[in-house]
Amino acid sequence: MRGEMLKNYGIIHYRPVKMKNLFPILLLALTSPAWPEQIDYHSVVAADGSGDFTGIQEAIDSSKAFPGKRITLFIKSGVYREKVKVHEWNTSLSLVGENRGRTIIVYNDHFRKIGRGGNSTFHTATVQVDGDDFSMENLTVKNSAGPSDQAVALAVNADRAYFDNVNVIGNQDSLYLTGAGKRKYFKNCYIEGTTDFIFGRATAVFENCRIHSKADSYITAASTPEGIEYGFVFIGCRLTADEGINNVYLGRPWRPFARTVFIHTEMDAHIRPEGWHNWSKPEAEKSVFYAEYGNTGKGANPAKRVGWSRQLSKRQANRYRPDRILGKWIFSGKQDER
Repeated sequence: MRGEMLKNYGIIHYRPVKMKNLFPILLLALTSPAWPEQIDYHSVVAADGSGDFTGIQEAIDSSKAFPGKRITLFIKSGVYREKVKVHEWNTSLSLVGENRGRTIIVYNDHFRKIGRGGNSTFHTATVQVDGDDFSMENLTVKNSAGPSDQAVALAVNADRAYFDNVNVIGNQDSLYLTGAGKRKYFKNCYIEGTTDFIFGRATAVFENCRIHSKADSYITAASTPEGIEYGFVFIGCRLTADEGINNVYLGRPWRPFARTVFIHTEMDAHIRPEGWHNWSKPEAEKSVFYAEYGNTGKGANPAKRVGWSRQLSKRQANRYRPDRILGKWIFSGKQDER
């Protein structure tokens, strides 16, 4: 019944939901640690037709704009071949997959295919997130275009965006994080690519993530605006690479005030001793902030890093706590602690 309340779980249905589809969402409501607030609206997406929608975009477009409470879409295992956009008015939206490796959103747009001039890269994303207070869990987002062109898998322009147990699969420009000072948090995620595969001007923390290089190239290309204290911060991550890859830089500056920090990260031997590249912009060496602290592994070589990068003191490293960088919302799950 429309608007019927399941009082035991505090869930309101605004679409008819088949009883056989309720269990995974009720389980999510009881066990999900990321967003403990009451779930007011929800639907099941299933590619095989067993849910309320067969497509993710259809479910998003049917969701209430600027809702008062979080909207959760439970996505059953399957391959969803579609471009997905979370619009600016789709705030407080959660996409929760049934299984990280088997719930896959995939598309194959790339720079030349889009053909919209020099900015074509920004139209290639498989998933584009513009709505604030977004979360994604237990999903794979993939751009299957191949390694010969720029092709974004996941683009995030939202503030307070949370990703847990998510795979981001692509090649060049896999993960685009934008919005000056807008905050993103990636926890327990796997991100792979070739060149500049984590790029943009946002503030983002990556905690306990695996960052995997598939080419001798660059991991990050931050474009942090001048005056923004935090760019990309990696904490307790692991940097790995395909077999035969052994010349990878931690980052290069897409724009002159790029800020990227690696803390307590295990770096395999594919990381070059000098660590950082100036993108043939010697003047950028004076304005970028590239720093490390407490890293381990064959790729962690503080004595051989370029002279314009930094090794943080313990006191300096303590400033790079997720709650200090992102705010208390990331731990409370409450949308009023911003």
